[in-house]
This record gives sequence, C-alpha cells and structure tokens, in this order.
Amino acid sequence: MEVAARRRALERIDAFAGRLTELSRSLHADPELAFAEHRAAGRLAALLEEAGFAVRRGPYDLPTALTASYGTGPLTIGVCAEYDALPELGHACGHNVICAASAGAAIGLAAVADELGFAVRLLGTPAEETGGGKVLMLDRGAFDDVTVAMMAHPGPADDVDPRSSTTSVARFDVTFTGRASHAALAPESGINAGDAAVVAQVAVGQLRQQLPDGYRVAGIVREGGAQSNIIPERTVLSYEVRTPTAEELAALRERVADCFRGAALATGCAVAITATQPDYLDLCNDAWLMARYADGLRAAAGRSPAEPAGPPRRIGASTDMGNVTRALPAIHPHLGLIGSSGTPHTREFAEWTGGAAADDAVLAGARAMAWAGIALAADEERRAHYLDLRAAGVGGAASSADG
Repeated sequence: MEVAARRRALERIDAFAGRLTELSRSLHADPELAFAEHRAAGRLAALLEEAGFAVRRGPYDLPTALTASYGTGPLTIGVCAEYDALPELGHACGHNVICAASAGAAIGLAAVADELGFAVRLLGTPAEETGGGKVLMLDRGAFDDVTVAMMAHPGPADDVDPRSSTTSVARFDVTFTGRASHAALAPESGINAGDAAVVAQVAVGQLRQQLPDGYRVAGIVREGGAQSNIIPERTVLSYEVRTPTAEELAALRERVADCFRGAALATGCAVAITATQPDYLDLCNDAWLMARYADGLRAAAGRSPAEPAGPPRRIGASTDMGNVTRALPAIHPHLGLIGSSGTPHTREFAEWTGGAAADDAVLAGARAMAWAGIALAADEERRAHYLDLRAAGVGGAASSADG
C-alpha cells in the first residue's frame, strides 16, 4: 500500500509541476513584505482551491495568512508555507521556493489522504522575516490539531542533519526622548537624544568583547535627528540579540537593555524599549521525520544529501519555525539550490531563487516532504507515537532525539 501511495502522490505532484514552478516564479517577480503578502497569499490559495482543498483566507486575525485543508482523521500532517520577501533584496531568502514546495507536498499528500486515513493541512504563514507569523498563529490555535509539521528552506546545499539548528533571537526598538533646542543659540536648553544613541552604541560595543561565542548583538539607528542645528529630541534604534538557545536569550536581552538604560541616565533622556516581534526560538528538528525526508530526497528526487557527521551545525540565522518545533514534532531541513552562489539574504542568492535550480528545488522539496508524510501515515506504530506526543503536549525539544 505504501509503495502505491507514494507513486500516486508523486504522479499528482508531477501533474502540478508546471503550476508549482509558475507559482514560485510569480512570487519571485512580485515580492511583498511581511504582513503585506496579499497577492502571494491569493496565488497560493487559488492553486490549492484548484487542487480540491478547502481554503480559509485571513484566519487568526492575520489578513495574509491562510489555511488549506483536505481529508479527515486524527492524524493531521501540516505543511508550512512562507511567502514574504526582504526589503530591497526581494526573495533573497527563497520564500517563493518554500511556498511552492509546500504547496506541492500538500497536493501530493492529498492524493492519498483518504486511502491512508489522514488529514492534510497547509498553513500559509506570513511575516517570517520580521513579525513572527508562525508564533502568532501558534498562539492563536492554528497548530492545535496538527500532529506534525514540515517545511524546507532553500540554501546552497541539502542539509538533512536533524541536529542542525538556528539561533534564538529577540528584536526590539529603543526610543530616546530628550528636548529640542537650537544647537548654536541655546545648546544648554536641549537634552540630546542623539547623544543617548551614541552612548548606547559605545556601551553595546564594549559589551560585545565580554560575550560568549555564539552571542550576537546588532542594530541600526532608524531616526537620528532632523538637521544639524537642532538638538535631536528623539532618536529610534532597532536592535536584535541572538543566543544559541532560547534559555540564554533573556539574560543577554537584559544586559543589552542595561546599555540603553545607562545611556538614558548619562544624557538625561527618557528611554522606552519595545519588542517588535515575538521571540524566535532555536530549531529542534525531529530525527525520525528528518530521516524520512532524507529518504524521499534520495528515492523520489534523485538527490544525494550528505549523511549527518561530525559536530552538529548551528547557523547564525533564526526562524519562527523554531517555535513550531518546540511545540510539536516538526522539521526544517535545508533544500539545496544546486550550483548556487551566494548565501541567503544576498543579491547573488536572490538571482538563484528565480532560476532553474529553484524550479528543481521546488519539486525536490515537494516530493521529499510528501514521501515523509506518507511514511508516517503508513506506519501504524509511528502514527500512534506522534499522536501520543501531541496528546501529551510534547514538542521537538523532547522528541528530536527519537530517531
């Protein structure tokens, strides 16, 4: 039964191959930023409706989110789709590829959902680059009845090591408020919010040398004053802090916040520190699901991902999929754009995410995720195991070592 189901799922993906690559390329040519991905979400919804899914547009008070459902049963296999782009760089992170690959996986799984007795749920998750769409959807119940979740993220090469992870990140704005005055005529009457920004940046720079390996602090000045003869009464900085694990994040955030509080005290300004998105947690991939995804890459996509070896790899980037993996068994492998140059978030990589290598990755990712989902649905013992994990509220942090 499993062999026949795989064949039917792959045939269904092949039947939609042209529309899947067209979806990827159309998103690439028309990038939209976080929480504004209206056309991207509309294109994805239309394709899934054509494939027979029941689609909800704008659920969970998120206008550019969507859910697409097919089939019934206690086992629900979730596939996450991202489609937001980066300012100025467009789809330099390849979310167009993610969206189309996830759509293909869902379509393939739907072809065999009835005979294997499971439900398919595609979750269109906005604002991964900034805003934390998955965290918002997770908090609002979108994943409550999802048993496992999958997505595949473009990169220079395939990475199926379940130990691979990301960093945790917290992002926030810092606003210094002083008092404006003429910089030459009455400087003594001003309270310089620009000085507060400078003092804060120096303090953060001095702090960096005392931080452990893997800790990162980065920021920009978004507002720094209007013109040189006016003492700035307001400056705004956008900052982020990253740590290898979620458990370390709060302490680093507090140390950096003290730099801003000290700058306010030194200059006489008021300071407000405001989170700009939910915290992103580090990934905890599920080992068994990742192994089945790797099987699919080899058998259904003709790829040869390297076997996990050596020490685990932790990249410096972050993703809100980490929060999903902490809440339920899930995977976030890297899907290679074979032959690509550059890395995500570069102009070079943005060119590759709209080309032939990206088309190949769309179909490879769809086939591999569908393969993994069918392996789960056809394995009664494993199916029961994951249903038990969800009933107990166990996420990837507890299940990731279970290969």
